[in-house]
Amino acid sequence: MAVVWDEAALRFRTPDGAAYLSYSKKKDGSADLIDLEHTYVPPSKRGQGIAAQLCEAAFDCARKQGFRVIPTCSYISETFLPRNPQWSDLVFQQSTM
Repeated sequence: MAVVWDEAALRFRTPDGAAYLSYSKKKDGSADLIDLEHTYVPPSKRGQGIAAQLCEAAFDCARKQGFRVIPTCSYISETFLPRNPQWSDLVFQQSTM
C-alpha cells in the first residue's frame, strides 16, 4: 500500500483517507520537529499492518526532511518504536538545561 503524505492536512494517510497519522510541526531552537500526535485505523482495517506502514512513512519523511520526531501517539511510543528501534535516532530528546 502506498501511503500519501498530505502535507496540507498535516497527515500521512491511506489512499482512501480512512486510516491516517496526524501530526503538527514545531520548532525547538533551530530544530525542526514533527509531533506525531494520533494514529487511526478503522476497525475494519485493523490487524493488517496499516498503522505500522503509516509510521514508517512518517519516520522516513522525517529522516529525508531533516526533522526530529516527538512520538506523542501512544501507538508509536509504546508499540511501533519498541518493535522498530532503527527509527529511535530520530526521536527528539528535549534538553534539560
